[in-house]
Amino acid sequence: MITSSVTCSSPNIDIRLASIDDLKALLVLEGKAFTGDRLSRRSFRHAITSSGSALFVAMKEDGELLGYALLHLRQGTHLARLYSLAVSPEARGLGIGKLLIQACEKKALKKGKMLLRLEVSDVNHNAIALYQKMGYKEFGHYDAYYEDQTDAIRMQKRLRHAGDEQTTRAIPWLAQGTPFTCGPASLQMVLSSMHPDYQATPNDELEIWREATTIFMTSGHGGCHPMGLALAAKKRGLSADVWLSEEGPLFVDSVPLHYTAMPLAQLIEAFDDGALAIILISTFRMDGKKSPHWVVMSGYDEHCILVHDPDLDDDKKLPDDPPSPLDCQYVPIARDEFEKMSRFGQSRLQATVVLKNL
Repeated sequence: MITSSVTCSSPNIDIRLASIDDLKALLVLEGKAFTGDRLSRRSFRHAITSSGSALFVAMKEDGELLGYALLHLRQGTHLARLYSLAVSPEARGLGIGKLLIQACEKKALKKGKMLLRLEVSDVNHNAIALYQKMGYKEFGHYDAYYEDQTDAIRMQKRLRHAGDEQTTRAIPWLAQGTPFTCGPASLQMVLSSMHPDYQATPNDELEIWREATTIFMTSGHGGCHPMGLALAAKKRGLSADVWLSEEGPLFVDSVPLHYTAMPLAQLIEAFDDGALAIILISTFRMDGKKSPHWVVMSGYDEHCILVHDPDLDDDKKLPDDPPSPLDCQYVPIARDEFEKMSRFGQSRLQATVVLKNL
């Protein structure tokens, strides 16, 4: 949902954070800039008041609104997302889009973000050229992403450590079908990556949950024990090693079990050797929830661990700002933060299931 066409900058443009007083002008601009996928008054109001977003506006000296940029900041990660950028048709060619993007980059850096991502229509050649000129690189593609069925190009820019290369794996992303099947959904992502003919169905997600469930550090629905996930993976043609920092009641000879936390360096080494890992984390630093949660390691770089998160959390989303799978893929988490997240509860429990093809 991005449109812009700029070539130079103007010294008479003021870039600032939006206020509630800008709502009417923002809605008028939204109607001019987009024929579909429009943000509502409610979404603009939420963006202005939310600590997880920053809405920048470009104003003329006489107070006329010329453009805006909406930035989302994912808590607990090094990821920011340029959700929407619009420039008034009458103001194209003034460099407004570039100024707005620079404001978003500066804000993201101030908030400790290392990556800024965006989606842009593949027919918006002017915007694509601008992003490329500003250092954004294509890293993905989504078919029929927009309301008019045009495709989206995914682009990203590393705001820090520009020479630092990421090591990633092409892992299909899947959303968990229920609030309690993050473990099965994570295993399904690994199976889909390692066995291209595997069909990740809702029925198999629930079947994995039945096979893997114990009452594991949670109330209500049973949580998936790492040994249970390992056995479910083995049943579906993978080998599994379990790393568990404390002894529990489950002992199964058919799956190697290491009663110690898996060192991060060894986890990265296993990833480089072709393995994928399902890791138990606490998402408290991301969403304030004190629940165990399974994610898949999908890559790393010098500073971050990247994960696929199966939880498409829509608790804080609005009807015209739906949760996006893009926010759940290759999520960068600083290594020191990741090591804190992967220790759960007062006992600082750590659990990792390392999976390979047989």
